[in-house]
Amino acid sequence: MSHKVTLKKYPNRRLYDTEHSTYITLTDVSGMIKEGRQVEVIDVKSNEDVTAFILTQIIMEQAKRNTSLLPVSLLHLIIRFGEGVLSEFFEKYLEQTIQSYLSYKKTMDEQFKICIELGMDFSVMAKKTIKDLTPFQSFFDNPLNKEKSDKEK
Repeated sequence: MSHKVTLKKYPNRRLYDTEHSTYITLTDVSGMIKEGRQVEVIDVKSNEDVTAFILTQIIMEQAKRNTSLLPVSLLHLIIRFGEGVLSEFFEKYLEQTIQSYLSYKKTMDEQFKICIELGMDFSVMAKKTIKDLTPFQSFFDNPLNKEKSDKEK
């Protein structure tokens, strides 16, 4: 992953890229992040780290264009419990959960591509692939799930 880029936020809401010595937009910051860069945003006036605020602005701009970015029910929970219960969840677990999902998705995409290339029976391959994924192994080993599976057949 690339090194961290430090941005300066001026009182006029402009962002300054210290690496390239130029002013940038929120869209530019979003592009940097999509490229895998880490950003840090420092308020010039207070010398405070305002990275979370800027990243939230980016998410809000995306939500304006696509109203389904986050479900309304999740937004209600964030507002209701965000300063207490959910803040710990977001801080400790949400990033790990998303990273696990992305890793799982990548693995499944790769397996699906192999299936297509080999012309294999997808249903057999999918059962084998999913069963072999260790994070889900306990689910498949659970006798209750085995009973459900047997009843479905």
